[in-house]
Amino acid sequence: MNIAELDTPAALLDETLVDRAIARMQSRMNALGVRLRPHVKTAKCIEVARRQRAAGAVGITVSTLKEAEAFFAAGFDDILYAVGMAPQRVALARSLVERGCRLKLTVDSLAAARAVIEGLPGAQVLIEIDVDQHRAGVKPESDELITIGRALHERGALAGVMTHCGAAYECRGEAALVEMAEQERALCVRAATRLREAGLPCATVSVGSTPTALFARHLDGVTEVRAGVYVFYDLVMAGLGVCRVEDIALSVLTTVIGHQRDKGWVLVDAGWMAMSRDRGTAAQPVDQGYGLVCDERGVPLEGWIVNQANQEHGIVEHRGGIAASGIDVASRFPIGTRLRVLPNHACATAAQHGRYAVVQGSEVKHEWPRFSGW
Repeated sequence: MNIAELDTPAALLDETLVDRAIARMQSRMNALGVRLRPHVKTAKCIEVARRQRAAGAVGITVSTLKEAEAFFAAGFDDILYAVGMAPQRVALARSLVERGCRLKLTVDSLAAARAVIEGLPGAQVLIEIDVDQHRAGVKPESDELITIGRALHERGALAGVMTHCGAAYECRGEAALVEMAEQERALCVRAATRLREAGLPCATVSVGSTPTALFARHLDGVTEVRAGVYVFYDLVMAGLGVCRVEDIALSVLTTVIGHQRDKGWVLVDAGWMAMSRDRGTAAQPVDQGYGLVCDERGVPLEGWIVNQANQEHGIVEHRGGIAASGIDVASRFPIGTRLRVLPNHACATAAQHGRYAVVQGSEVKHEWPRFSGW
């Protein structure tokens, strides 16, 4: 099948770019001497994870237990659930463990730790560490860290510590990313050291995000890195300097369905239901609206973005408005023109679709299912 035969909107994956991104991250982790445990929440696709494993990844990270179920059924049995445990999810976690899944859980409070060890004897648990005051986690110097560690250790459940440095997404420039990567590493290792000084085991020290993984200068004391969006990249990553725009593997194929000539608008059939409402680049120096517009081959069209989005309609405009574009949009983008839109946030855009059309050039080589839900 050719791309021209696909109905729109459709999620496209450039197979060559996916494989290149997988190789880049794996090579980087090999050079730093740590395991790579990719976060599969971006793709939520068995075939993508198989390629990551074939490249050398060890285990996977998930954000939902539905992901854990699906990947375990596909032969992935070393899984870290990297979201704080709610008590009602313990039964499903126990079911996975009883079927042979080597599932590791995450907690950042004594209450959550108790819920896990009481509901799941033999659980393996990581304590989440707050290294950037961004979201969840226990402070590395807190008494609570040791209290949680002791409660878990008494039941043989303490597997180590983990963190996610979400503040890396707010960095600007290489120096800031390098500094944030070192902050993430140093504070998580410090938490592991404090547990060991208290006589508690801490075998796993797990850190990671795509920006910190690629900008870390060393990972002394770390045993594994988790990163996810690197497998596709997106405009936020390009805005951070983590990748180039031409490295972004995911795009949404869309069709021109109308115009507002006096406003310089091009109407397409990919609204926020196809692109998501994510505006992650709005806080960056270059605001890409709801996505950067490319031609059908995937080549960016200078100055054109999806500037507005309704449920099923995207509004493509030139950044400088109708005066800056200097063209008649109906002539430049006739009805039926096929365009591709690069996403702000690959995870959010991918979540709008049930499958990927995997392409090489203009040819659709595969169709890979994607799943969603909790």
